[in-house]
Amino acid sequence: MNTLTGSLTAETFLRAIELDAVVPQVFDEAYEATTQYVPWPKAYGGDMVAQSAAAMMRSVGADRQLHSMHSYFMRPVDIGAVVRYEVENLRDGRGYSTRSVRAYQGGKTVFAAMGSFQVPEDGPDFQAEMPAAVEPESLRSAAEVLDGVDGDAAAYWSAGRSFDMRHVPGPVYVQIEGEQTPQQAVWVKAFDRLPDGPDAQSTANLHRAALAYVCDYTILEPILRAKGLHWSTPGLATASLDHSMWFHREGRADEWVLYAQEAVTGQRNRGLATGRFFDRSGRLLATVAQEGMIRAGN
Repeated sequence: MNTLTGSLTAETFLRAIELDAVVPQVFDEAYEATTQYVPWPKAYGGDMVAQSAAAMMRSVGADRQLHSMHSYFMRPVDIGAVVRYEVENLRDGRGYSTRSVRAYQGGKTVFAAMGSFQVPEDGPDFQAEMPAAVEPESLRSAAEVLDGVDGDAAAYWSAGRSFDMRHVPGPVYVQIEGEQTPQQAVWVKAFDRLPDGPDAQSTANLHRAALAYVCDYTILEPILRAKGLHWSTPGLATASLDHSMWFHREGRADEWVLYAQEAVTGQRNRGLATGRFFDRSGRLLATVAQEGMIRAGN
């Protein structure tokens, strides 16, 4: 059932990362979370990425921060259903901690991830440069792009994803707007301000989870663009296979960040894409690499 209200809020994301602590059955700690509505047969992959990140972040001390996670999507996950995340404490050292998490639904493993945490240190700072891009205010929102387009998918793209996403050079919702190249960028910002936590670390963790959540929506799009495909291509089937993410600097996901993306390769109905999140001042916040299945209809 379509549960969209049409209001532009971040509630979908915030509901997705609501975790309930439960008795562990396999490892050291366990949490349950519910996947959110999407107008497709399977749950959105960003639910599992963000939920597993949130579960791992709960299992470490407040002195250390998530700096990398590596994930595998193993089975389709039901929409609007509970997923149990079992977290294993692999190591707690003086400077680093390592966690493993497995997600279960219907008695089967559906997702697996590992995360590494670091106690922050001082050191030299350098980064890649932020690519040039037009300002987000000059670009159309998804709702403006899809004005007059009917259907559950258009409604979801417009208002159901918790984030305002504005494409450079243009989106690939119902057609390829802009050049058919392996590069694109997306300005991203939560529809409304995300709540601050009781301390700076919990607030920073929320925004890391927000970037982990939103990154999966568009990371396969440069591969679609390079292949001459769009999300409405008849018979198109896509699925996330694996995902890696590195968190470099703290930032806010309720302020505009530029998600610069590039398709690296495509073969055998698989494709690999990379993405980098920059805040508006040009600071590199996070880097993403993801492989996906992409099958075009005949």
